[in-house]
Amino acid sequence: MLVGYMRVSTDGDRQVFDLQHDALLAAGVDERHLFEDRVSGSRGDRAGLARALAFLRAGDCLVVWKLDRLGRSLPHLLSTVTDLKARGVGFRSLTEQMDTTTPQGEFLFHVFGALAQFERSLTQERVRAGLAAARRRGRRGGRPAVIDTEKTRGGDDRARWGATKAAVCRTFGIKRSTLIDSLARIGWSAGRKVQEA
Repeated sequence: MLVGYMRVSTDGDRQVFDLQHDALLAAGVDERHLFEDRVSGSRGDRAGLARALAFLRAGDCLVVWKLDRLGRSLPHLLSTVTDLKARGVGFRSLTEQMDTTTPQGEFLFHVFGALAQFERSLTQERVRAGLAAARRRGRRGGRPAVIDTEKTRGGDDRARWGATKAAVCRTFGIKRSTLIDSLARIGWSAGRKVQEA
């Protein structure tokens, strides 16, 4: 059985399902087996996709108009299609003419997987090289401190004399989590707590 999934972004009503709907019906998907979402592709919580995935059984095939309708990113797309394959469910994308139930589609899917792995490896290599270059220049990675050591010690002193977290945060113009992280960096022990506001 062919099961169709459609998605449009939440950009007002400028996008409609008509194009995807017509293409999926022309590909042989039954109107009763169409699932849809009106949500950004970057969102992980897509109720229509969850219903479509739950509806699929071994031997079925999930059909989309275009790859970007299904996956938030290449890794997410590959993960979803791999899960479908493990369940014995095929996948077709009409625009890219990818069909994992055919040898050509299976090959194309493996090429996508290799590209995604290559991209991950390049990103990791760039991050490691950047951190090494920074260390050679005496810098360390991570987010820069919001407040410097002198101010942090000032916050430590105020906290010792009974100032509340809110008072210390107001004095330095910082958030409570920033205060706690900064005090932890200079060895603030869990037993010496700043009073709650």
